[in-house]
Amino acid sequence: MANTFKIKTKADIPTTSTTLYTVPASTTSIVLGMVLTNKAASNIKASVYLESSTSDNETNENVTLLHDVPVPQNSALEVFQGQKLVLQTTDVLKVKCDTASSLDFLLSILELT
Repeated sequence: MANTFKIKTKADIPTTSTTLYTVPASTTSIVLGMVLTNKAASNIKASVYLESSTSDNETNENVTLLHDVPVPQNSALEVFQGQKLVLQTTDVLKVKCDTASSLDFLLSILELT
């Protein structure tokens, strides 16, 4: 089993939900950190979603991880600090912002294959 640390980034998040990361086949991913950075001179709101249809004893459902969380002007918000989020094969993390091109997104993960 290989362990690979990765960073996934997306600049200028739009106002529509956009895919940031999809867990590859035969892989379990652990989210180690998530940073949302507001580049605008005014406050913005960001949302993060997990789309999951994986199943073992039950089938997962799509959920909202963050909903319209305020990110102050010219600052960054670190999410899941000290916590972990386990993602399974085909799970998808998506993000959107209420102000186009004002948000950058960084995801730090460990992939187990």
